[in-house]
Amino acid sequence: MLPPIAKLNPEQAMFWFMMGYTSKLAGTETDVVEPKAAFSRFFGEPFMPRHPSDYTDLLGEKMKAHGVNVFLVNTGWTGGPYGVGERIAIASTRRMVNAAVDGELDSVESRADEIFKVQVPLHCPGVPDELLDPRRTWEDKEAFERTARSLAGKFREHFTKAFAGKVADEIAAQCPEG
Repeated sequence: MLPPIAKLNPEQAMFWFMMGYTSKLAGTETDVVEPKAAFSRFFGEPFMPRHPSDYTDLLGEKMKAHGVNVFLVNTGWTGGPYGVGERIAIASTRRMVNAAVDGELDSVESRADEIFKVQVPLHCPGVPDELLDPRRTWEDKEAFERTARSLAGKFREHFTKAFAGKVADEIAAQCPEG
């Protein structure tokens, strides 16, 4: 559902870091038969006991001090739901990560993802343009829209329960719309 790579502004980087989103997949977790959204605050919730803004503020300060670009990378599914689509090819993921690290994506034209509120490059050297827009890889566009909005709703639900009122409004505004 998420684009395979997206450039994040500082508030988006803080939001996505704070949410710690991943997906449990069949074969990697006991009793999991289809993908299940999972959230672990800062990708290490048991080890992050302080107030959420302590961590988001620190990340924002470090980003500003060092002038870094941040990219969100999705190594999950493309082309349809679990059982229909397939895992994003590791060669494509490597190429996207290398392009981000090498600065090749810093000034590439992008589009705003209307659901997940991230900037998606329109082109990445060595990666099919179609792969960069998950909607284009699904045969059933309506199923894509329903599934993406369902995932966004899970983000909204988790955010509301775990972080509402605990972080700056600029960070809260980055939560996907379900």
